[in-house]
Amino acid sequence: MIELFREVARRKALGEAMAMATIIRTGGSTPAEAGAKMVVAADGTVIGTIGGGYGEHRVWKAALETIRESRPRVVRVELTTDAATGEGALCGGTIEVFVEPIG
Repeated sequence: MIELFREVARRKALGEAMAMATIIRTGGSTPAEAGAKMVVAADGTVIGTIGGGYGEHRVWKAALETIRESRPRVVRVELTTDAATGEGALCGGTIEVFVEPIG
């Protein structure tokens, strides 16, 4: 976690726009617990992880929107597979992630 904050400080000093995503609530089986963090830079670079896979990809997209709009949001991700589309994850739980702009 210290390395994440060091990298954020370095990028902030360079004037880069970023968004921080923090898991604030979990339910059922999830790949990461509340408090897990990842940072997304405006160029799409990811620092840290909130569990990977489908859920992280959904939050990554929301983080890029947060950077563009400079507006925080809460993202809720169902970690189940949608049989019709084949999208999703097999964990079976849910995560709620607070995404906030940095810089």
